[in-house]
Amino acid sequence: MLKIKILGSGCANCKKLEAVARDAVAASGVEADVEKVTDMKAILAYDILSTPALVINEQVVASGRIPAKAEIQRWLTA
Repeated sequence: MLKIKILGSGCANCKKLEAVARDAVAASGVEADVEKVTDMKAILAYDILSTPALVINEQVVASGRIPAKAEIQRWLTA
């Protein structure tokens, strides 16, 4: 099972990234646990310069932008 984390304070872009990520998980058919991380200490533990950020299995794959659903699906199935 994949571990997916959405890092962000809860802004509109963070919420949109969470929605796109959940949609990509559902469309790809992979088994994944999606977690929203809003705690700043936990977010700062990752080497990112801006939020929102997407983490898959503890690897930051995107930060400061909202990747397209198709891009997220490629990461999930890689």
